[in-house]
Amino acid sequence: MTTMQFAFRTDASLQIGTGHVMRCLTLADALTERGAYCHFICREHPGNLIELIRSKGHIVHTLPPPAARTGSLATEQTATHPNLAHGHWLGAPQAQDAEACAPILAAQRPNWLIVDHYALEIHWEQALRNCCPHLMVIDDLADRHHQCDLLLDQNLGRQAVDYESLVPEHCTVLTGPRYALLRPEFAALREASLSRRAAPRLRRLLISMGGVDGPNATSMVLQALQVCSLPSDCEITVVMGSKALWLEQVQEIAKGMPWPTQVLVNVADMGLLMTNSDLSIGAAGSTSWERCCLGLPSIVLVLAENQRFISSELNRTGAAKTIILEAGTLASQLKLVIDSYRTPARLRESAQIAASICDGSGTERVGRILLGK
Repeated sequence: MTTMQFAFRTDASLQIGTGHVMRCLTLADALTERGAYCHFICREHPGNLIELIRSKGHIVHTLPPPAARTGSLATEQTATHPNLAHGHWLGAPQAQDAEACAPILAAQRPNWLIVDHYALEIHWEQALRNCCPHLMVIDDLADRHHQCDLLLDQNLGRQAVDYESLVPEHCTVLTGPRYALLRPEFAALREASLSRRAAPRLRRLLISMGGVDGPNATSMVLQALQVCSLPSDCEITVVMGSKALWLEQVQEIAKGMPWPTQVLVNVADMGLLMTNSDLSIGAAGSTSWERCCLGLPSIVLVLAENQRFISSELNRTGAAKTIILEAGTLASQLKLVIDSYRTPARLRESAQIAASICDGSGTERVGRILLGK
C-alpha cells in the first residue's frame, strides 16, 4: 500500500501568531499516526515555529524571511497584496511564494496540499494545482476566492453557503466546531472535565492570550483584575508562549497580584490545566474550541478584527462572554462579567452550553475524509 503524502503551507510569526501552524500540526500529527507522511513549507518569519514542527518529526522546507523592515509590527512587511486584508502577512508576492513552493511540491508529489494562510488565495492555488491532485484550504474569514477540493472553516456559526460563491462547485465545505482541529488530549479529558463542573465554584482562573500576544492583553487583564471581586482563595494561572512579546512584564505584574499568580511558558498539558480551571479569560481564536470541548466557562477578548465573528457567536449562544480589548473600559467590563460568574448556576449553565458546541473529535473526522476512510 502506497503511503499517502501531505504538504502543508502555513506560517507563524510575531504578526500572524501561532494558531495556524498549531492546528496544522495537530492535523499532521493525526495523519502521521495513521501512516501518512507530512511535510511543511514555512517562511522564516520572526517568531516562526519551524523548530517546533521539526521536533514533532515532520520535515520543514523553509522559504527565506521577508526583507528587513522598519516601523511598527503592523507594518513590518510590505503590503504586496492590497486587495487582500492580510496580504502583507505573506512576506513576499504570491507569485514569488508559489514559484518557491513549486519545486518542493514537484519533488514530493503529495496526495494533498493543505493551505492555512490568510494571505493566500485562488491565484496562488491555481499556480500550484499541477503539483498535487487534491488541495485543501483551512480558513476562518470567507473573504476571498479559492481553487480547492476541500475547505474547512471550523468556526461556530459558519455555514457552507458562506463559501458558495468563493469555491468551485465540486468543493466539499466542512463548517463548524464539529470539525475543529483539536489535539487528542482534549477528547480524552472531556468526561473528567465535565464531571468536575457538576458542582462548580470559582476558585481557579486560567488566562491565555495566545502564543505571541502582540497587544499585551495579558498585562492589561492582570491589571484590570486587581479591581475585580475574585474570591479570596482564588488562584490564577497565566499561560504564555516562548515567543510572547511581553513575557517579562507579565511576570513582574504577576508578582504583585492580590491572589497567587503563576506564569507558565510553553506548557505541554494545556488540556489538563483547562480541566482543572473554573473560568478562563482568553483570546477568541482556535483555543475557543478547546475550552468548549472541556466545558470551561470563558470570558473571550477580541484581540483582532478577524476574531469578531467567533466572539460574537460564542456570546450569542451563551458559551462565553465577550469583552472588547479597550484599556479605558477593560476593568469595568471585566468586573461586571466576573461578578456574573460568581454564582454556581451561571458557571454550570455556561459549561453545559460550551460543551454542546464541540466534542473534540474534529481532527479524527477530518483525517478520515483526507485518508478516504
